[in-house]
Amino acid sequence: MNFKSRLYLILAGIFIASLVSSNLIFQKFFTWTPFGLYTFEISVGILPYPITFLVTDLLSELYGKKKANQVVIAGLVSSVFVMGIILLANALPQKDGSPVDSETFNRVFGLYGPAVFASMVAYLTAQFIDIRMFHFWKRLTKGKHLWLRNNASTIISQLVDTASVLFLLCLVGVFAWHEFFPLFKMGFIFKVLVALFDTPVIYGVIRLLKGKVDIAPYQEG
Repeated sequence: MNFKSRLYLILAGIFIASLVSSNLIFQKFFTWTPFGLYTFEISVGILPYPITFLVTDLLSELYGKKKANQVVIAGLVSSVFVMGIILLANALPQKDGSPVDSETFNRVFGLYGPAVFASMVAYLTAQFIDIRMFHFWKRLTKGKHLWLRNNASTIISQLVDTASVLFLLCLVGVFAWHEFFPLFKMGFIFKVLVALFDTPVIYGVIRLLKGKVDIAPYQEG
């Protein structure tokens, strides 16, 4: 297996790990006030999730749209598989003396059906938009201005992701409708900040890989 193939597997692994972990840890919330300017009250699940968009941008840049789409589908299959395992583990009876009782296990790992459904619908929609927008800007600029396609695709897809998941969660009653805008504002602003910070990361990775991995042609897709 050559270096490019090994790198593809590593990036796919990071993508899937980030996606699955974001769904497993989302029930814990935290507050963060950067520079005392604004206080975020958000789920810890939002921390690994933006990494998935960084990875799809890297995959799109290095391997093209088809390979990036394949990893998105693999992420969906992996998430459904993990949810199935958790549902099975949750359904099994507790043994006497178990270090973790069934109630605690269910409270930590129990997956609320509508929340998972909303998350998966938003995930698929946003990731496919991110990949499509990335290649739209890549073709339009003839492969130049990586910063533009990285930020434009990620910010637009994060807007769709945040709005769609909250809309579905409000629709099924997980959140009240009056909570929509405050949650949307906090989630989207946080994701945009992360998107801006990942621009130097993607430039650094591309620079490190120069001469090892060829950039996918901008005419692709």
